[in-house]
Amino acid sequence: MPRFLTLADVAEQLQINSPQAYALVRSGELKAIQVGGRGQWRIEEKMLEQYIEDRYTEAGRMIEEAKNKVHQP
Repeated sequence: MPRFLTLADVAEQLQINSPQAYALVRSGELKAIQVGGRGQWRIEEKMLEQYIEDRYTEAGRMIEEAKNKVHQP
């Protein structure tokens, strides 16, 4: 895999559409850089992997919180 991915590449890997991938970049959730005269967005592979890892961590936290709420008197 190349070092940098396009928004289309990211969208394909995450199984979302390109506008959703762009929204992740705009919100700052997914770190990206602009390159070239037309400001094309590129996402480094390790940034995508970090984003995915962060989502797993967040999902685990949410599951634990839900479990704790169920077991509270």
